[in-house]
Amino acid sequence: MAVKRLSETLSRNLLDDIYRCSFKKQTGVSLKYMMDFGQSPTEKNLIVSAQFLHNELPVRLAHRVTELENLPYGLSSKAPVLTVRDWYVDSFRDLRHFPDIQDAADELKFTELIHEIKMRHNNVMPTMAMGIQQLKADLGRKVGLIELPEIHQFLDRFYLSRIGIRMLIGQHVALHHSDPPPGYIGLICTRVSPMEVAQNAIDDARSSCMRTYGSAPDVQVYGDPSFVFAYVPTHLHQMVFELVKNSLRAVQERYGDSEDECPPIRVVVADGLEDVTIKISDEGGGIPRSGLSKIWTYMYSTAKSPMAGYGHIEHTPSIMAGYGYGLPISRLYARYFGGDLQVISMEGYGTDAYLHLNRLGNVQEPLP
Repeated sequence: MAVKRLSETLSRNLLDDIYRCSFKKQTGVSLKYMMDFGQSPTEKNLIVSAQFLHNELPVRLAHRVTELENLPYGLSSKAPVLTVRDWYVDSFRDLRHFPDIQDAADELKFTELIHEIKMRHNNVMPTMAMGIQQLKADLGRKVGLIELPEIHQFLDRFYLSRIGIRMLIGQHVALHHSDPPPGYIGLICTRVSPMEVAQNAIDDARSSCMRTYGSAPDVQVYGDPSFVFAYVPTHLHQMVFELVKNSLRAVQERYGDSEDECPPIRVVVADGLEDVTIKISDEGGGIPRSGLSKIWTYMYSTAKSPMAGYGHIEHTPSIMAGYGYGLPISRLYARYFGGDLQVISMEGYGTDAYLHLNRLGNVQEPLP
């Protein structure tokens, strides 16, 4: 099958417009800015927000389209990657065709459009994962997976950009909810209890472990239950879920067949002046030092490959095992608002993961 490059499928005007936008600088916003701006979603504020997105989203999409068109190792020609590229082109075209936003009626129509765009992109992650799997199959054993730094750097940029696009759209759409939950400004909760979110994520991860293995190690949580800070609870849940799930799997696979009782996993929530840090410690045997760099790559997974046929990946976080995406994506979520994720291993004993979250909310998006 001949692969159609964009120059063969798009009009000259559209192609020029994509390349023109891809040279423009992206404009980052901070969590604090989103909160301050969204605190009073007046008609005027919503129009200003929509005008910003009307200018900003095409620039971000164009950056990704041009990258998707020019990937190394033939990745650009894989059918799943072409599908993703075409979704981005369609969304770019829809945004550029939308007239300037002048009043509340325009803003409402625009909000409907960006919500549709967000839905269109729901399956980007599993679709890209299929493209990566195909590349892996092509390269076979000829090349070590760590020897493709360009692919990993591209995927870091691509997924970080995706987190940002979805956050901006989701935040704008959520400001339209007529009855927001108490303490919420769009998707941001001003009073997130990391203890509570961690406990929910732990319950979900243990359920997932129960389904897979028939049992699950205990998880003990330490911290101040009354401590709250401003964050996006869905992001926090996803990161803690992923880390606890990895620890549960490691402990379960190490002790599952032994007579000894599984040692518990310990989750500690610490509130510092700058950072909220969540440490997840297990005695699952650790990771050899030679394997530590692999845990941040998108082509490595110790779990079985996930079943095909799942639809909205975001609503089924428990099936992320097997894509080898859990840790690198969690680190991007942490970095998106100025935090980070570190994993320290003691081979033969266990692993400590440190999830650092910026407490001040004043860090701008790290735009790729």
